[in-house]
Amino acid sequence: MTKPTTQSAPIASTSNKPVETFAKPSVHEVTSALRLFIANFGASNYLWPTCFKQSTIATFEVTSSHPFSVANDKDGYVKHSMSNVKTARGLSPTKSVASRWFNVGKILEATTGDIWIHRAADDIWWTISLSGPATTSLQEANYPGSVPGEKVYETHKPGRPWTNKNLLGQRLSWSALHKKARAFMATEATLQQLSTDNAAYATALLLGSDLGGWHNRADWQAIARAASHAGVTMSTPWQNAVARMAMTALNTTLASNGQQALRTIKNKEFRFASAAALEEYLLKLRADQEGLCALSGLVLQYDGDYDDASLLCSLDRIDSSGHYEAGNLQIVCRFINQWKSDQEDHEFQRLLRLVRECHAP
Repeated sequence: MTKPTTQSAPIASTSNKPVETFAKPSVHEVTSALRLFIANFGASNYLWPTCFKQSTIATFEVTSSHPFSVANDKDGYVKHSMSNVKTARGLSPTKSVASRWFNVGKILEATTGDIWIHRAADDIWWTISLSGPATTSLQEANYPGSVPGEKVYETHKPGRPWTNKNLLGQRLSWSALHKKARAFMATEATLQQLSTDNAAYATALLLGSDLGGWHNRADWQAIARAASHAGVTMSTPWQNAVARMAMTALNTTLASNGQQALRTIKNKEFRFASAAALEEYLLKLRADQEGLCALSGLVLQYDGDYDDASLLCSLDRIDSSGHYEAGNLQIVCRFINQWKSDQEDHEFQRLLRLVRECHAP
C-alpha cells in the first residue's frame, strides 16, 4: 500500500476543466485571513474535481495509518508509516516525510478563515476555509497507481466556493504572474504556508491591488531579466542539482577513507552502484519530500534557478557516522547542512524545535 505525494498541477483533460460559479468573498475576509496556503489535493491532484464541486479542501491517508490519526498519536503514526507504508515512488518515508503526512491532516482539520490557493493549468483558484467541522469518510482510492478495491480515508474541510477571479472580477492567470511569484505560488507539497511577505503579495493579488511595490524591487527585476534572457537548457534546475549532489557524494567517499589528517576523517562508503543510480534515488527522494527541506520544511531551491544560495538543496546523511546508502539520506537546505555539520540528526532536530518554540507567537 502506498502513500502517494502530489504534483504542482492536476493531471486532467481540458474537457473536465471546472466551470467557475463566482461568489465573491468580502475584502474583510481576505485581509483578515490569518494564513495563506498553496495546496494540492491528493496524488496527481485527483481530489481537485471533488474539492471544486463540493467547495472543500481535502487530503487523504491510507487505512492502516488512520487509527494513529484518530488517537492523535504522532509518534505511533510516524513509526508505523516508516515501517509499513511506501511512498508513490516505492521508498520507505523518512521521519520528516511521515511527520508531514500527519501534520497535513491536523492543519486541514483546524483551518478556519485561512486562504487556500491552488493552481490548475493556467488558472489560479482560491477559497477561504470555513468554521464547519472537517468530515472523514472511507472512499474508493482513485489516484493514479491505486490498487482496484483499495480504500483510503478522505478528509474534507468546507470552504467558500472556489473562484479563479480577484475581487475586481478579473481572471487570475498563472502565465501572467511574475516569475518570482510563480516560484512561491506553486508547490510540489500537499500544502505550503506562505511567508509574511509572500502572503502579503498573494493577498494583494486576490484583492486586485497594485503589485508594483514588489515588481519594482531590485531582486524581482533581476529575476525577470534573467528569465527574459534565459537560453534553452537540456536539464531542469532540479535535475542539475541532483546530478551535482550525486557527484559530490561520490567524490566525498573517494576522499574519505578514515585517513589521519589534522583530525580523523570519518569513513564514508558509497553504497550505490553508480552516481547515476544515486541520481535516480535522489529524484524519488526529492519527490517524496515534496520539494521541501527534510529538517526545516523550507522550500528547496535549485542550481540555476535560485534567489538565495543558502536555500540550495544539499545532500545530508541522517546518521552522520553512516554511509551514502538508501534510507540514510535526506535533502536539506545548504545552510541547514552547514549548521548540522556532524551532529546527530535527532539532536539537531531538538535544537531546531527549541528555536521554533522561542519564536512561536
